[in-house]
Amino acid sequence: MSSTNRRDFLQASSAAVVGAAMWAAPRIARSAADANNRVRVAVIGVGGRGRGSHCPALHELAGENVEIAALCDCDESRLNATADEVEKRSGKRPATYTDDRKIYDDRSIDAVSIATPNHWHALQTIWACQAGKDVYVEKPGSHNIFEGRKMVEAARKYNRIVQHGTQCRSSEKIREGVQKLKEGAIGRVYMVRGIAFKLRAGGYNEIGPTPPGMDWDRWLGPAPVAPYNKLAQFRWRFVKEYGNGEIGDQGVHQLDIIRWGLGLDAHPSKAQAMGGELYAQGDEDTPSNLVSAYQFSGRKELVQFETRKGFTNSEAGMGVEYPFVDHQNVVGVIFFGTEGYLIIPDYSSYYVFLGRDRKPGPSSSVPGNPMMDADHFRNWIKAVRSRKPGDLFAEIEEGHRSSTLAHLANIAYATGRTLEFDPQAERFVNAPDADKLLTRPYRSPYVVPDQV
Repeated sequence: MSSTNRRDFLQASSAAVVGAAMWAAPRIARSAADANNRVRVAVIGVGGRGRGSHCPALHELAGENVEIAALCDCDESRLNATADEVEKRSGKRPATYTDDRKIYDDRSIDAVSIATPNHWHALQTIWACQAGKDVYVEKPGSHNIFEGRKMVEAARKYNRIVQHGTQCRSSEKIREGVQKLKEGAIGRVYMVRGIAFKLRAGGYNEIGPTPPGMDWDRWLGPAPVAPYNKLAQFRWRFVKEYGNGEIGDQGVHQLDIIRWGLGLDAHPSKAQAMGGELYAQGDEDTPSNLVSAYQFSGRKELVQFETRKGFTNSEAGMGVEYPFVDHQNVVGVIFFGTEGYLIIPDYSSYYVFLGRDRKPGPSSSVPGNPMMDADHFRNWIKAVRSRKPGDLFAEIEEGHRSSTLAHLANIAYATGRTLEFDPQAERFVNAPDADKLLTRPYRSPYVVPDQV
């Protein structure tokens, strides 16, 4: 970044901080009486999830007075292509920005949905909250444990409605399954196993000139300066400067279901993990094959989670009888009880099997295993209008707790040993090397602040 551009950026950032107090109140004082007010949403990040899920889901809510008012992405070609699609669907072209700060400056925008890479989630959520905007943020909410706590603090301080993108919480069928579990459908739960077995090829660095229309410095944001790398842009989930590996990508959905089903409202007190890259060769530096386990103070249930890359068997019928979108991937949760077991094999179903003969019990599913994105956005919009965080199915505190499970597994893997964790202090017990991994070095001016 040139000295002139850097000076301009710092001046704009300072102005944003000064303006945060002015923005702290919502543009429209919403209540049940004005629930029909139009909600104008900006989508930040229009890659796979933003373009393929956020925009279509929000368009489904157009009849409920929800409008995609703006789009933002640091890749101009992707930004313009998505704007074309939104205009074709809605008949109205949204405003387009390559710099998300302009979204926060726009007082006509009520809320933002964030679908950028993980390393941007916390800072953009905090900035949006400071600007008085409600937030829908993709999972995992944070890139590290420190960031997750700051996101919660920002939501509380600025009275924002912040929904975490674990959309299984809005599935009517999974909600029914969790209720059956809590009612004792399989007796007392003694163990839970979550899995994310996904057939993925490895990736290699492709370093070269920045493509035309790409603001690479903006893409890097809080991460260290690095040359343009096509691997990072398109497979960032598996590069630890930007993503959190398979457990932080797919795994957060299933870890969230585990917490929800067991009623775990605190962090674990112990975590361990072993694994590595055992299948595909490449330059990705997160462990695609990872076996992790957690213990929670005062609880007897054992919680296990495993990610696996490569060809694999099915498990509890998942991947064959109960496909996760296709027949290649095996993804889901198995709750083991004293009278049987319950599986949640996708985003919209559950099945119970009882006794030693595995006799089918209660079950329900939605054909096609849809991801329930529109329902999750609808739940968010309901809370935006009611101004009640309790209306949210996946309020950011829940997202922080579930994301923390993925972070703990990655830290245990990195340190190579079982770690004890203080759930209240959100620090490790007598493990300064692990404590260093609770956060990351930030690149000025993209710094997640200690005080939000």
